[in-house]
Amino acid sequence: MLQLYDKLITLPLFIGIGNEELSQIITHIKIGFHKIEAGKFICTENDKCEQLLIVINGSFSVTSYSNDHRYSVEEEVHTPLILQPSHFFGLTSYYTKTFKTITKCNLISLDKKEVLKLLEQSLIFRLNYLNLISIKAQQASKLPWGRKPENIEKAFVQFVRNHCISQSGHKVVRIKMIDLAYEIHESRLNISKMLNNLETQGKLSITRGIITIPSLEKLR
Repeated sequence: MLQLYDKLITLPLFIGIGNEELSQIITHIKIGFHKIEAGKFICTENDKCEQLLIVINGSFSVTSYSNDHRYSVEEEVHTPLILQPSHFFGLTSYYTKTFKTITKCNLISLDKKEVLKLLEQSLIFRLNYLNLISIKAQQASKLPWGRKPENIEKAFVQFVRNHCISQSGHKVVRIKMIDLAYEIHESRLNISKMLNNLETQGKLSITRGIITIPSLEKLR
């Protein structure tokens, strides 16, 4: 129980819960533990979101897709991370991203019935969950109102950032030049010049249909 306690107190949804209440949660709530080997899928796009999944350690990638699958962005993210908590409830409770382990990962899972119990019984868990969902909603609401980028390079950086969970780290964008040109309203020639310039600076590398960015934070 002590090991479980130590894990839970580090997770965003359980931060602020007192020792006595956390002990009650451990005793009365069914919590699943899973070990997933490297190179395995945790869940994929369009899988039913039937459990709240929290990756507590290890390294894994997240791939986000455009609605028509013309392009995708793959990134490595930091743990602990709750996998799309805003998709756990609602009319369309399906994952819209694909999660795959890079190293061995440890996960905690909570069935919907157990989450509903926690939301009803624990004020702090309820507030943590609502804050998490609210932050996501507020971030999404700001996107259409952002200032138009001043140049093509900033437009490209904004495009990548808008499709990422994390605003830093390694990213792989799989997209055709014609689609990238369409997305940021530029000509294919200007797109090519801009990417070649960034590649010369060592900020990214380009192969056919793939743009690899070692450190997104270095693109400003």
